[in-house]
Amino acid sequence: MTSSPLAPAWLAFPADANELPAPIWSRQAVRETSGVLSIGGVPAPELAARFGTPLYVVDEADARGRAREIRTAFETEAARVGTSAKVYYAGKAFLSIEVARWVAEEGLAIDTCSGGELAVALAAGVDPARIGLHGNNKSPAEIDRAVAAGVGVLVIDSAVEIGRIAEAAARHGRVQPVRLRVNSGVHAHTHDFLATAHEDQKFGVRLDQAAEFAAAIRAEPGLDFLGLHCHIGSQIFGSEGFAESAARLLEAHAGLLAGGPVPELNLGGGFGIAYTVADDPTPIAELAAAIVDSVAGECARLGIPIPALAFEPGRSVIGTAGTTLYEVGTVKPVLVTVPEEPGDGGSGATELVRTYVSVDGGMSDNARPALYGADYSVRLASRASAAEPVLVRLAGKHCESGDIVVYADYLPGDVEPGDLVAVPATGAYCWSLSSNYNYLGRPAVVAVRDGEAHLLVRRETENDLLARDAAYPGASR
Repeated sequence: MTSSPLAPAWLAFPADANELPAPIWSRQAVRETSGVLSIGGVPAPELAARFGTPLYVVDEADARGRAREIRTAFETEAARVGTSAKVYYAGKAFLSIEVARWVAEEGLAIDTCSGGELAVALAAGVDPARIGLHGNNKSPAEIDRAVAAGVGVLVIDSAVEIGRIAEAAARHGRVQPVRLRVNSGVHAHTHDFLATAHEDQKFGVRLDQAAEFAAAIRAEPGLDFLGLHCHIGSQIFGSEGFAESAARLLEAHAGLLAGGPVPELNLGGGFGIAYTVADDPTPIAELAAAIVDSVAGECARLGIPIPALAFEPGRSVIGTAGTTLYEVGTVKPVLVTVPEEPGDGGSGATELVRTYVSVDGGMSDNARPALYGADYSVRLASRASAAEPVLVRLAGKHCESGDIVVYADYLPGDVEPGDLVAVPATGAYCWSLSSNYNYLGRPAVVAVRDGEAHLLVRRETENDLLARDAAYPGASR
């Protein structure tokens, strides 16, 4: 057989629909001799039987390894040019108490952006000095809690926060380190980036306002100005956008040195991963070298010292380490009418079959396809099959036509109800964006390593959902 005409241009017909392409799957994901998918030495059917489906499975060794590799890459490259680097794990990608401990044990600091995320990091026992807090609307209560806890840095996002943080610092007798979030005018996505004069967005302040804000921060005795902070986008391939943003920030950074020390420069995160065979993310060692070289070169041109650097990866730490298991409920062939292309000289439209495979989760456990049109991949998890591959669309069970988990991939043609399927690269922004739409409970999250599995976050039950309804007998109040 050949590719289905309904398949997107990037999706090739697979030589083997059981294969697990290395860039997409966690490093401990393999097919056992029986044909079942195993992650971290634990077979998928065993995980499903013990914890239920849908189920988020996190490969602990993979997550730890990627955290360590990213930290080592940036520390090594920074040392090569005579400076230092600090890597924060961006907790918004996925955060639990145990994951916070993993990344802290691997030498990463933790970036939080809400009181809840801060609470998780503190509950994990992370040194508050290695925690950052940012966000465009940090409440006075969140700021006060962060300052009281002794967090290492707060990121100032607007003028009102200068006074709020200064007041909290005075109240708790602290000098609070802060960064200033600025917009470089660079927005990057995958292999493209766009540079403009200003960005129309809710985060940060204009770069040409940096001197004004820095002066206001320095005028507060309870604040310690560390430097500028910028984030240019997500799922970025290549270093060009980071280099352009760094050049713009360093121009402002150089001007700020006249008013006092500016010891740091935070270039954010957004390093991309592979979700499909078409994705080609830049290896982290190569990315780190290119970014650090661009910073060093720009500092040499400006005649200024290279500041300490900071980065905030999230997806590139936890994304590929995660896999979601689902159980197939229905398999439905759907006739799709494809209009004749102009000039084909044919007899009219063609009818083709798209196979809809519906599973027991969907947009409540992975909102990214519905929100962003994000592409994912899928494979059979409970067995291997020699059946001819067919193009499938993996659909969720929600009452929405847009409830799609995987828009297009090939599965063996004998896929049937009761099969387990696995969607890789779901460690980032799946559990953290999950919801109770249609009153589905959020799935459990389990960690696997060396043939053992244990719970990170338990599954929500119907009783959990009803307990919040004030009219329910026994509701928690």
